[in-house]
Amino acid sequence: MLALIAFVAGIVSDNTNGDFWARHSLLAGLVASVIVVILSIGVVNEVIERRRRQRWSILAQYVMFELTRNARMIWSGILDLAGLLPSQIDEQDYVAAGAQIVHDTPRLTAAVREIIKNEDALARLHTEIAFLAEHADEVLGRWAGVMLNAEVYAEVMDRHVELAGDVVWIGGVLDSAYPPDDLRRQRRSRSSPAVQIESELSPDWFADRIVIITQLAEDLDRGTLDLALRIVPVQWWRARLGTTDRPPTGGQVDAQ
Repeated sequence: MLALIAFVAGIVSDNTNGDFWARHSLLAGLVASVIVVILSIGVVNEVIERRRRQRWSILAQYVMFELTRNARMIWSGILDLAGLLPSQIDEQDYVAAGAQIVHDTPRLTAAVREIIKNEDALARLHTEIAFLAEHADEVLGRWAGVMLNAEVYAEVMDRHVELAGDVVWIGGVLDSAYPPDDLRRQRRSRSSPAVQIESELSPDWFADRIVIITQLAEDLDRGTLDLALRIVPVQWWRARLGTTDRPPTGGQVDAQ
């Protein structure tokens, strides 16, 4: 913008005060050279910055897919334990049908309460929550520091940190109430602030909290996938890979 302003100013000055530049040819040459240099630097910097954003978009989409996968593992894992996960349908239909079930709050709450009432089912839920908590920690520990450097992705990262925190919170409460054989998890549960803060640990509290986590996970699944596909359109990957039927695996776009 500075280069363009200087260029326009030079043209206007040449038209309104041409005699001055004619009398000071050395100054006119220097000013013209400076404007050319500024324009050249501006163009080169824009090309470099655009290329940098393209490379960043590849990483950004990859991370968004990883966050989507993590959120989908959480809500689909809960549905599977509750016996509500659709079967014998393709992936797209399974995700859509699962989303409808997740947001059927009375049905989901009743199914989760049945899990909590059954000792074996509760043990499986405990194991699943522990696995999901570790996986969420791994994903966020790997990528949160990188993505939080970009303001545009900070909000979605915050939501996924909230989701992971909820899962870890429930995991700490379960590990405290039902100490696992893993000594590492036992020590971790003793230091969990969840046990100190949560005074009501009734079955209804557990069920309601797990339902909230499941619904948040499904919301983040859809929202994060949508963001990933806006960062890198599917059409770009199809053109890049020379195909019309291969799914995207990452990509490029000047997102902003």
